[in-house]
Amino acid sequence: MKIILIAIIAISLFSCGPKATAPQAPPPPALPVATVTSGSQTTYQEYPASIEGTVNVEVRPQVSGALDKVFVDEGAFVNAGQPIFKINEQPYRAALNNALATLHATEAALGTAQIEVDKLTPLVANKVISDYQLKTAKASYQVAKANIESAKANVATAQINLGYTLIKAPVAGYIGRLLKKQGSLVSPQDVEALTQLSDVHDVHVYFALGEKDFVNFKEQYPGETLKDKLKRLPSVGLLLADGSEYAKQGKIDVIDGQFDKTTGAITVRASFANPNGLLRSGNTGKVRLSLQHLNALIVPESATIEMQDKTFVFAVADSNKVKKVPITIVGKSGNNYLVSDGVKAGDQIVLSGIDHLQEGTIIAPQKQADKVAAVVKN
Repeated sequence: MKIILIAIIAISLFSCGPKATAPQAPPPPALPVATVTSGSQTTYQEYPASIEGTVNVEVRPQVSGALDKVFVDEGAFVNAGQPIFKINEQPYRAALNNALATLHATEAALGTAQIEVDKLTPLVANKVISDYQLKTAKASYQVAKANIESAKANVATAQINLGYTLIKAPVAGYIGRLLKKQGSLVSPQDVEALTQLSDVHDVHVYFALGEKDFVNFKEQYPGETLKDKLKRLPSVGLLLADGSEYAKQGKIDVIDGQFDKTTGAITVRASFANPNGLLRSGNTGKVRLSLQHLNALIVPESATIEMQDKTFVFAVADSNKVKKVPITIVGKSGNNYLVSDGVKAGDQIVLSGIDHLQEGTIIAPQKQADKVAAVVKN
């Protein structure tokens, strides 16, 4: 009986104790969200470019000889017509003197022939001699005239060659490397030019567009034809090799007529003013093309996640459930993506904490309007 009584007391004590509570579900995570907005944004595309002066001239000798004088130094600015090299002129002056002497001799021969014709003409008229001798004299006269023309041509050639011994700048510009020094023998057949002269008051900046970029280029800018598009294209910028932006804007004015079969790209040219000579032929940089996007959907980059070559955002659906949505990015401006598809203006998207977020998760949205406005502004 004692054992039964003790068991009843134990059961009563256990039943009177506190009851165990069922485990409660954790609250939904509080995540910052923002509303997708739209607005006008400008995006930029950059392409490697090479810079050349509007005129690049190789200065070569047109006669052979020893280089007597070099009048300029490397990098110097010269005006058109300014002497820059002098080739030894003595052989060419001697050739000119010889040509002049030959000309004088032919002039004297012409006078002799004229005298012979004048002497024989009355004799033939009076039938003292046959006209055969007169015809021969007249033929000799014509030969003497031809010899004078030939001698004059030789004189002109000698004068031209003598003039070629003084090499002048064909255009205004900057002198490049001086590959021949005073005393060097030079010739028109030399592989290397004496120097290169660049007119860089204005420069041409060349860059290439691949086939896909060229198609996008034609679609993005207004105009029915390429000629119309060139007229309506906005100005382009130029980034120098150190990353700084060139002070003046340029204009695209030429698109090549065909694609390069080797590279699969087409060459485009932009022209820039260069009044201070800051840019030189051979410089490199990047051309920056701008594109205006009207009413573009703006999504902060921090609100996106990339998976399998696609970009997603987590949109807040009914009952605060999140849905992973792929978006189509058409450009980037600062820290924002410009989106054409996947979301629409007014949609709520999660701003951060999305690395481990799962499809269908219920969240506690925390609106971050002021923060997102600052992000979009930047």
